[in-house]
Amino acid sequence: MKRDNLLNLLFELIKNSKRSDRDLAKILKISQPTVTRLRKILEKEAIAQYTVVPKLSYLDMDILVFTFARTKELVHPLWNKGDEWAREQPNVVFVSTGQGAEADMLMVSVHKDYADFVKFYQVFRRDWGKYLEGFRPFVISLKGSVQLKSFSFNYLVDAYKKK
Repeated sequence: MKRDNLLNLLFELIKNSKRSDRDLAKILKISQPTVTRLRKILEKEAIAQYTVVPKLSYLDMDILVFTFARTKELVHPLWNKGDEWAREQPNVVFVSTGQGAEADMLMVSVHKDYADFVKFYQVFRRDWGKYLEGFRPFVISLKGSVQLKSFSFNYLVDAYKKK
């Protein structure tokens, strides 16, 4: 029962994290103190952060780029250097190791326009070219591409509940 309440609360917070504990208690049909207690557990164990997902066009960002790269050597010191480099790049929103698309690393970045993207890639190539066998950017124009499904974690709620 506690696990169900935790998951249901998490789903409600995914849908709208601005709701009060009192409103959430009404929706979930549990007491407000229980919601507050469960929220604290979730904040420790399951919630990375409360954040807003903005429309990137509102921030005058037109380019979204998924960069698939293959490293020459996947070693721990390289991870530390990559972590430090990525943190210094405000337009890099996600970096991870992985497998697929003939790559072992993925980077997601946003850019104001194509010129900003080119400038960023010159720095990326300068700083990382010697560590990479190759990289392939997948460039999306947020103003010119057809977006069939917008980015949202709300879809997870429905997918999980179908299980």
